[in-house]
Amino acid sequence: QVQLVESGGGLVQAGGSLRLSCAASGGTFSSYVMGWFRQRPGKEREFVAAVSWRDTYYADSVKGRFTVSRDNAKNTAYLQMNSLKPEDTAVYYCAAKQHLGAYNTLTYAYWGQGTQVTVSS
Repeated sequence: QVQLVESGGGLVQAGGSLRLSCAASGGTFSSYVMGWFRQRPGKEREFVAAVSWRDTYYADSVKGRFTVSRDNAKNTAYLQMNSLKPEDTAVYYCAAKQHLGAYNTLTYAYWGQGTQVTVSS
């Protein structure tokens, strides 16, 4: 059983930056695909980014602004968010799965509790 805990959310002005962290425990972190999703007010949860053992993947809406990474020695995944916009306001979730297929869908086995990101205009 994998436990995921996100941190790093907060309030930031438009154009600012935040770095989210996702600390994992209870599994072999290096073997998991780590995904980041978000749920904006009144919207469904949506894919943001994912990182496998060698590749990264992004939603078009964040490409060029967000960077996903992982540190297997620390069992932690990161989401660096730059040039934030008010429409990035959401609860951000990290998730883990063992297979890369359908990495941009909600087919992840493990989920964190979420962290709130609010971008003011």
